[in-house]
Parts: sequence; C-alpha cells; structure tokens
Amino acid sequence: MDPLLTAQLKLIPEMSDLLQKRYQILQTIQLSKGIGRRVLGEQLGLSERDTRKELDALRLHGLIEVSREGAAITPSGTQVLVDLKDVVREWSGRLTLEQTLLKYLSIKEVIIVPGNVDTNKNAEMLLSQEAAKFLESILHDDKIIAVTGGSTIASISNFVHETTRWKNLMFIAARGGVGKDVSLQANTIASLFSNKMHGSYRTLYMPDSLSEEAYTTMKKEPFIQEMMDLYERTNIIIHGIGDAAEMARRRNSTEAEIDRLKEIGSVSEAFGYYFNDQGEAVHRIRTIGIQLKQLKNIEHLVAVAGGAKKAKALLSYFKQAPKQTVLVTDEGAANEMMKIISQTN
Repeated sequence: MDPLLTAQLKLIPEMSDLLQKRYQILQTIQLSKGIGRRVLGEQLGLSERDTRKELDALRLHGLIEVSREGAAITPSGTQVLVDLKDVVREWSGRLTLEQTLLKYLSIKEVIIVPGNVDTNKNAEMLLSQEAAKFLESILHDDKIIAVTGGSTIASISNFVHETTRWKNLMFIAARGGVGKDVSLQANTIASLFSNKMHGSYRTLYMPDSLSEEAYTTMKKEPFIQEMMDLYERTNIIIHGIGDAAEMARRRNSTEAEIDRLKEIGSVSEAFGYYFNDQGEAVHRIRTIGIQLKQLKNIEHLVAVAGGAKKAKALLSYFKQAPKQTVLVTDEGAANEMMKIISQTN
C-alpha cells in the first residue's frame, strides 16, 4: 500500500469504511445507468437519510449528476472508480483473499468482485463487467474465442465495448444447446459477442447430449468436422462451472439419473464432464464440443462463476483445472471456498 495512504488510514481509520461505502455507491450508479434514491438505498442496505447524504456529497464533488431519471455517473466519477480500484481492493481484503485462493487453486489468476450473486444483483453485474474487462485485455487480431452457455456468460456480452479495434475475431459455440432457453445457449451468446465486437461467429445447432449412434454419425458430417477443426485452433475459452445436479436438471435428466450422479459423487460440471470432490471425471455425456483433453492447449481459459452456492463445485473443478485458467468470481464464492478449505485442512 502507498505509504501516504497507510499513514492516513492510521490517523483516520474510519476513512476506509467511508471510502468503500462511497466507492460502492458510485459503482452501483455506474452499473445501473440511472437509478433512483430509494432503489439505490434498498440495493445497498442504506437508510433514506444516509443515501441522500452520500448522494449529495458525490454530487457536490462532481462525481454524479442527479435528474428526474435518477443518479448517473459523470466522467470524473468514472475516473475515480478507475483510480481507486486497487486501493479499495486492498482495503476490503479482496487482494489478500485473491492471493490465498490463487495459492490453493494453483492457477494463473484469481479475480474477486464484491458481493454474492446468490443475493445481490449488483454482484452479478460486477462479475460480468470484470470478466468483460479481462477478455478485452487479452484480445488480439485473428483470435478464435469459444463460449459456453448460461446466464453468467450471456451477461458478459452486455459489458464488452462495441468496437472495431480487433480484426478477424471469431466467436464459436463451445458446445450444443443445453436447456430450453435459447437466449442462454452458446450459439446465441457467440452471436451476441460477435455483434458487439464486429467479428464473425459459428454455431453448433444440435442437442448437447447425443445417443452413441447419433454421436458417431454426426462426427462424420462436414460442418461438424469444421467445428472440430476450429476447436483445435481456439485461442480463448470463456466458460462457466456448474453444480452437478443443477446442470443435470438443465439437461432434463430424470430424477433417477440425477440420483445416479449423486451416488457416484458428482459435484461439479463443465464441458459435459461431471467431477467429484477430488476433481476426477466420474461421468461424461456424449457431446460435440470442446473436449477436456483440448483444454491444456488453449492459450487463455477464463472461468466465470460466483455465489456461495457454487463454492463446492468450484473447488471440485479446480482440483484438475489447467494451470493457465483465470477465475473471475465473487466474495460470496471466495469466502465460502475458504471456509470449506479451512474445515478440510
């Protein structure tokens, strides 16, 4: 930490709490793009009086503007968020938490955002925003980016900037369709990313789970051969990590099939593989898509998942995750993971 900030914190210890509170208010206003005082207070658990007081302070310093549409951040406010990001990250304890988890998980990087997506809508948006920033930091021309499905990955496309900065980006579906909601399937999400970043995309319109006969037949089809070649040349994968039982239900598995997954110790799911608490693949579905053995050759793997409920699934998957993986998660998942780790060690 900067020596001056350290000295200030010792002299005025309450400064840390006030700074973090105002930073969180400013961050929420930025994400909401026009938010009323009442809604803001409810989201952050602040009284009406406290909310009014803090909004007046931020407006006085030119960090927000307040109109009938609600509070909106100014360019100066946006710059303050950028300038104070590392300070707030350290004062909040997230930096230490990131370093501790990084050592335990043995991967490339851990990025933790405030909150818990299980209970806080802002945390979900922050998770997506941080994942979008990281994706943009690793992009270059002529890259192939594979995306999986799910609400978290779909939300990331809302936060990438519309740009023509990179040439010849191709977004591809990492697997077939899972569940009935087309908007959350990999094909749709690949097209959303492509539209925002003016790239191209390739889809994989087939069920996520296939019979042995269908799997064998489909692998011979020319368009499947093309997709398999693209998977071999993929540079970046953005993916979620699911709870095993939840993912089985999304695949419309029967209760008997779900019970069987529990019997064999399934805890997490990714890329059509189910893993136990030791990270061992105990079951897999027949699917055309990115295969587990291909992950070790991918330059950048970005795993995005949050919420305390996902902690066991995350610890399960990361027992075997490739070392080049970057995890973007939230405090809810991170703190719960640390609790489980402390109980088992």
